[in-house]
Amino acid sequence: MDSPIIGKRRIQFWFVVLASFLLWLLVLYFFHSAPIVGKPGVNLVGDNLANSVNFGDSNSVLLPGNSNESVERLPRKGNFTSEETEDFVEPVKDTNVKDVVVKEKNATENWFKYKPFGNFSAGDYGLENFDHVVVSERQVRLNNQTDLAENEVQFVSQVPNSETNKEESDDEVAISRNEFEPTGSLSMVENTNESITKESSNEDVDSDSDLCLGRYIYVHDLPSRFNENLLKHCQLLTNWTDMCLFTSNLGLGPRLPNLSRVYSKTGWFATNQFLLEVIFHNRMKQYKCLTNDSSLASAIFVPYYAGLDVSRYLWYSNTSMRDAASLELVKWLREKPEWKKMWGRDHFLVAGRITWDFRRMGKKDSDWGNKLMLLPESRNMTMIIIESSPWDNNDFAIPYPTYFHPSNDNEVFQWQHRMRRQKRRFLFSFAGAPRPNLQDSIRNEIIDQCRASRKKCRLLECNGRVNRCYKPVYVMKMFQSSVFCLQPAGDSFTRRSTFDSILAGCIPVFFHPGSAYVQYLWHLPKDYTKYSVLIPANDVKNGKVSIEKILSQIPKEKVRAMREAVIRQIPKVIYADPRSRLATIEDAFDVTVKGVLDRVEKIRREMREGKNSSFSYPEELSWKYNLFGTLGEHEWDPFFART
Repeated sequence: MDSPIIGKRRIQFWFVVLASFLLWLLVLYFFHSAPIVGKPGVNLVGDNLANSVNFGDSNSVLLPGNSNESVERLPRKGNFTSEETEDFVEPVKDTNVKDVVVKEKNATENWFKYKPFGNFSAGDYGLENFDHVVVSERQVRLNNQTDLAENEVQFVSQVPNSETNKEESDDEVAISRNEFEPTGSLSMVENTNESITKESSNEDVDSDSDLCLGRYIYVHDLPSRFNENLLKHCQLLTNWTDMCLFTSNLGLGPRLPNLSRVYSKTGWFATNQFLLEVIFHNRMKQYKCLTNDSSLASAIFVPYYAGLDVSRYLWYSNTSMRDAASLELVKWLREKPEWKKMWGRDHFLVAGRITWDFRRMGKKDSDWGNKLMLLPESRNMTMIIIESSPWDNNDFAIPYPTYFHPSNDNEVFQWQHRMRRQKRRFLFSFAGAPRPNLQDSIRNEIIDQCRASRKKCRLLECNGRVNRCYKPVYVMKMFQSSVFCLQPAGDSFTRRSTFDSILAGCIPVFFHPGSAYVQYLWHLPKDYTKYSVLIPANDVKNGKVSIEKILSQIPKEKVRAMREAVIRQIPKVIYADPRSRLATIEDAFDVTVKGVLDRVEKIRREMREGKNSSFSYPEELSWKYNLFGTLGEHEWDPFFART
């Protein structure tokens, strides 16, 4: 039997053990607690104004920035409060925007009156709400610790190392370059860690003359009011969104957090779809065959940020304000000796909005857009845009920017490999909102069919109070788990969602050939049946077809071949990080430059021969001539009939 002394000591011993354990727990608690400095929740930049008005830049990214400035110092518009979770916020209506909403509704009505698509009614051009992004301050703070300096140029070696190519999951393995057939190759590769400038290009003229022959590009040194000053005053670019967040990282925007491991480890940004012109310009600064001697140039680039410029005046402004910069630009170009060489036919310009924002036909202040693309000088240039007009022959569409901007080839190969191995639970999916104001829209029918398909269709509705479409992670996760992704026309023919689905290895399903086939001639295969499905919109509208039945009847072997074709297209529809250079892969920028150079060379050859092929067919049949090279009757004629 234990003595009282021994029993007392035993009690003291266990008391000390218990106290030590509690103290250890307390230290552990404080160690893992990361107090948030500042306001709780998140800081929201930009809003969709009102759900009833989808007019304008609804793909703003609601994400605290990754710049050196604190979030609180950034300009903010409207009053906001956090809802539901720590990383989701919902805009609170501000009574001060009442007049803005009224004016915006009037602008929407005027857009309805102007029908650029003929029998395909244009809508309010709100695009998709799921281009918004919301994350918490904690996520942003962790993310900012790994951000690269904006102006730092890093050329990552293609040889995997233990740090940059460390596996994030079983799906992300180091891929040998020989394991996959390259989708394209660049004939110029420079092993350097410094940015390529115009001066260095000229120094390389002698040594690289053979490689750059027929590929030299001269870049006009425009007055800063046409580009740099627009970025300096980025908070004024739109009325509801602080675009300063998205002009960071050379136009790529803030880095996206990857807490759900939906993305690969690096290369993902909250990219605004309207910043293509900034991204393209920064990629052009890295182009190997730049020259300061315009007499050597095969093409001349005009770095005018036309989309950012017009976005300032699309609402409640007069036509003079909207047209001013465009008129100043063409006047400036006309006075340059480079213009007189081919009267601008060797010039090209990239605009980050759809063509209808630059094709105002009327003179009323209530008419939409400016008239940049209707100016005589503009019609001589090659106009690059995210959506072109099927009935005009001088504008060419290139892919919308996606969220993925790789820095090296291996990042692309790894992502393609991951998409090949991805398990896809759903036959088809749709992310979007109804278009009740558009008579010809099939959005409601698609949503109804998706709901009726139950477990075979995944629906992500981009409306309601808690809108998951604001977060790209939900959209990309859904696309990655789907075999087919429905891409109906929205407010115009095209959608950014098309390229997000291709990036996710999801086979796009179109309902109008104007959504892709007659648009992205340089970037997508002409044989659309190899990578996509076309279901006529009228058949869906009239209830003649079942989307589920059509897709279910496609043989599994063909589905696998189509998915492989989609995955092989990924490099051609993404824009690499401007601070680096891909070695063996051609991205969307490279494909575009090649398309421009080929077109300008054809024009130059015809001018020498006294020909002009653009006059050999009616311009309203441009879609048919550019795609098929013929003008005969075609089954798609009803899609493009103008009334």
